[in-house]
Amino acid sequence: MPLLFAWLAGLVFGIGLMVSGMANPAKVLGFLDLAGAWDPSLAFVMVGAIALTVVGVFIARRRGRSLLGLPLQWPANTGVTARLVLGSACFGVGWGLAGFCPGPALVALGAGYPKAMGFVAAMLAGMTVFEVVERVRARR
Repeated sequence: MPLLFAWLAGLVFGIGLMVSGMANPAKVLGFLDLAGAWDPSLAFVMVGAIALTVVGVFIARRRGRSLLGLPLQWPANTGVTARLVLGSACFGVGWGLAGFCPGPALVALGAGYPKAMGFVAAMLAGMTVFEVVERVRARR
């Protein structure tokens, strides 16, 4: 049952990205182009997502369990570290260069955007490098 609900949540997320235009890299790059023809629509999508998340986290923390009765998993580390800042910077540079972040890139890949193929390949390569580095660090 949890896998079905995860799949449905992903489907709703993907549909939302398509409807809002956020799977289109030109739309995202238009938001990031402050000196040109700036498109503020991504800001509205973000504000809406943040508002829903705040409500959802508030409810989830009070309940202590998911709606399916599963335990909730909260991050153990909430501090700002050099790794977090470096990872965020890499994410931001990739987002600014390509106009994709992971979720919209997968949706765009499924929708047939050719540019998404290169981004998803680079994303998977980056994830692989991260896993290799983490395994090496764990052995030390």
